[in-house]
Amino acid sequence: MTTERFDFNDLFTFEMANNHQGSVAHGKRIITEMGAITAQYGLKAAVKLQFRNLDTFIHPEYRDRQDLKHIPRFISTELSKTDFATLVEEVRKADMYTMATPFDEDSIELIKSTNIDIVKVASCSAMDWPLLEEVAKIGKPTVVSVGGLSLEEVDRVVSFFEHRGVDFALMHCVAIYPTPADAMFLKQIEIFRNRYPGHVIGFSTHETPDNTAMIGLAYAKGARIFEKHVGVPTDVITLNAYSASPEQTRAWVDAYMVAKAACGEEFEKREISDAEKADLKSLARAVFLKTSVKKGQVITRDDVFFAMPLLSDSNLKSGDFKEGLIANRDYAQGMPLDRYMVSEGGTDRDIIYSAVRSVKAMLNEAKIHLSHEFTVEISHHYGLKEFSKVGCFIIDCFNRSYAKKLIIQLPGQSHPTHYHKKKDETFQVLFGSAEFDIEGKKKILGPGDVLWIPQGVWHSFVTEKGVIFEEVSTTALELQGDSYYVDKSISQMPREQRKTRLMNWGRYQFDT
Repeated sequence: MTTERFDFNDLFTFEMANNHQGSVAHGKRIITEMGAITAQYGLKAAVKLQFRNLDTFIHPEYRDRQDLKHIPRFISTELSKTDFATLVEEVRKADMYTMATPFDEDSIELIKSTNIDIVKVASCSAMDWPLLEEVAKIGKPTVVSVGGLSLEEVDRVVSFFEHRGVDFALMHCVAIYPTPADAMFLKQIEIFRNRYPGHVIGFSTHETPDNTAMIGLAYAKGARIFEKHVGVPTDVITLNAYSASPEQTRAWVDAYMVAKAACGEEFEKREISDAEKADLKSLARAVFLKTSVKKGQVITRDDVFFAMPLLSDSNLKSGDFKEGLIANRDYAQGMPLDRYMVSEGGTDRDIIYSAVRSVKAMLNEAKIHLSHEFTVEISHHYGLKEFSKVGCFIIDCFNRSYAKKLIIQLPGQSHPTHYHKKKDETFQVLFGSAEFDIEGKKKILGPGDVLWIPQGVWHSFVTEKGVIFEEVSTTALELQGDSYYVDKSISQMPREQRKTRLMNWGRYQFDT
């Protein structure tokens, strides 16, 4: 069994409709068509077969029944193990992954003998525990459809595969063929992503093939695996109401490409284009003077008016105007003020309020809720002007014989190397990630990871994209001074120069 994880992201699964009518030749044609689409779009794609041993899968007394759903179709499209092996090899020649759905235990042996790449569990088998036990044993990447299951039943399926160390992904699926739009419940994808973090969530589609809207909506909700029934119509073969022809499959993939481009790259900050900036700038207002002023004169709101156009980047925008600016030179009536009158770094108040807004946003994104009973401290070890590089937010939840804090660092911040003589502390990352340095040994921690820092142990931490971690410790002794830094200049600074306490997030605290 390999320990390497399979990357399920952006996996396309082409399921051959109606077992390709039980024809190996027709199956090869479908594979060829899907291989061409895979090459055209540069997809990571798999062709899915269905394995079942009809001698045991169907009760022998019911094989000839024509009145029972599925049985006549299964019998009429039956293939041999040799036929399946031929199709598996054809998929590999087309440079696609091989995938198979086993419907019984005998099919597991066929999956092993043909060395199928990925196992697919059908919704109808998602709680077939004897079969799932065999699936879990073979150690292959597994995609599980959970159509028709309640959340509690999906919880059980997830727990089953997690406890057995299976590398798996989940597929939202609605077992209605074809599925109307009002029965899609695509919100389930979002629910699964939040409920089962760490597992890729997919969408197995059964809508009519001309409906290309659903894949875009599913992608926007967070689906990253997409499955569709596909086939090739001929003079004698008519596709069912939910299976796509090659042309319809291309339109489906096109819709995915549009949705992916429109949604943007996940976890990346949106880049504002020069064209968008220029368009907004053309409507921006500058700050103009109602009267002439002399260098050094205090400028009030009554001295200025706001109007377009913003003539150049050197002009002060209306949104940046502050009451009480000091004129940096002589200005004539009607002239625009220079933006250089406002310092680039901003005041201490600007720095604090900007950081508070960012920290609140991080807490909201992490779904961490606070009551009103907490205090906030900003640690800025080299002053507020350097806070974007060095420092952190400390939220004191309680401090008795034991203490709990939330430590929050914004992207790009570091915390200097220090130790505590009396305090013993344990960190657990709740959101984001950080690199911790413990006595010179570096360790990257992500959500759920725990780190113990005993008394007297040198430690520091830095984050690239932001982090929130919980600190549980013995009584915190900040006022008595229990933090000892490698850089002695930090401890020598007056406390008010390296610490700022906020009341109610600093709301109105610095407005005077």
